[in-house]
Amino acid sequence: MASPSTALARALRGAIRATGRGGTTAPGRFLLGMEPEAIRRLGRRLAGGAVLVSATNGKTTTASMIAAVLERSGTATVRNRAGSNMHWGVATALLDAGRAPDEVGIFEVDEAWLGRIADELDPRMLVLGNLFRDQLDRYGELEGLADRWGELTAERAGRSQLVLCADDPLVADLGRDQPGVTYFGVEDHTLALPELQHAADSKHCRRCGHPYEYSAIYMGHLGHYRCPGCGRERPAPEVAAERVVLRGMSGSRVTVRTPAGRTEIELPLPGLYNVYNALGASAAALGLGAALDDARAGLAAMGAVFGRVEHIAVDGRDVAILLVKNPAGANEVLRTLTLEEGALDLWLALNDRIADGRDVSWIWDADFELLAGRVHRVTCSGTRAEEMALRLKYAGVDAPIETDRELGRSLDTALAGAADGRPLYALPTYTALLELRDLLAGRGVAPRWSE
Repeated sequence: MASPSTALARALRGAIRATGRGGTTAPGRFLLGMEPEAIRRLGRRLAGGAVLVSATNGKTTTASMIAAVLERSGTATVRNRAGSNMHWGVATALLDAGRAPDEVGIFEVDEAWLGRIADELDPRMLVLGNLFRDQLDRYGELEGLADRWGELTAERAGRSQLVLCADDPLVADLGRDQPGVTYFGVEDHTLALPELQHAADSKHCRRCGHPYEYSAIYMGHLGHYRCPGCGRERPAPEVAAERVVLRGMSGSRVTVRTPAGRTEIELPLPGLYNVYNALGASAAALGLGAALDDARAGLAAMGAVFGRVEHIAVDGRDVAILLVKNPAGANEVLRTLTLEEGALDLWLALNDRIADGRDVSWIWDADFELLAGRVHRVTCSGTRAEEMALRLKYAGVDAPIETDRELGRSLDTALAGAADGRPLYALPTYTALLELRDLLAGRGVAPRWSE
């Protein structure tokens, strides 16, 4: 029987959803206000335990991929689907815990909240993807986050399985000399970039301070690295992408090596960043008991996650929505768009609200120069529309650029000016994405997001 606080929180969630809203945050806030230990109590209902997924980029998609594979294998899951990844979002998701005998909780968790939620849920597994510079006005330097993650993984040694990205030196270091670690990474050198990008953050060894030497660079500071000072190097991954064929917005084909054997995955989500997400999800799901065939089939059937390469028809035109929120993530989106044929029609919405980070100077470290000579038309919107337009000018984008801070009107302008038969690529920051979702739902062309 549900406790009074749980029953009231469920009733609140039902009332919010009846209005067409998502109900992903307020019920959890209400529940924790009445019962601060609710996460700990409800977490005990998860017969299969909890898995926490965290990263600067990709945690929403990775968590969804893990759930898709587990559900394909017949395991029930409970998760925070809509990206509400702080304390209250996890509490809201746990309102559904205890409805199946074998269910596993799959929770994406904000990087700064990971330690607190892990303390309350006692997770059987931590899946940690990457650490990039993101919203520095909220969370401080990367090294500070890495230190807190290091304290957590040391404390959880022997109690939580660790699934870590071998290609991120900050993340890989968390598993050194730890039991129960599975690493994942990319081993296809044909994808390597010629040099470190402006978005590269972790360039120096945290053990001795010497600059890393790279034999392959894939994304930001992710790649094959070695410290010539102390000899620390990338660990060999148990789950690896041996061959990757990127197909622009249509996805990729990936040959994956795992302890259970090799498989070919037809991944419908685009970009190397989603290959990394798929590798982390595969490593996690296999570690949770899923079969390799379930991993292949579950990933092949993946649909777009909220705002992450969603395709929505608006006024008879395909609008592809790709979240951008920091230099490394933006670069991978831009890199993917350059694989598309023809000139691009773009709508970019740059906000500087609290959830985006007030400091938007990150756009000057993203490689918008990749767009030069590839754009038909650009419309810039959001609270910092003019700064985005200026950045594109400096990047050498010589196509017409319009600015309009009002999202709905600017979207209509972008749709009207786009070339016939071509998609419109919408690149919003986080709060602009939420506004866009509400706008499209209000027009009846997209559902409101709910758990």
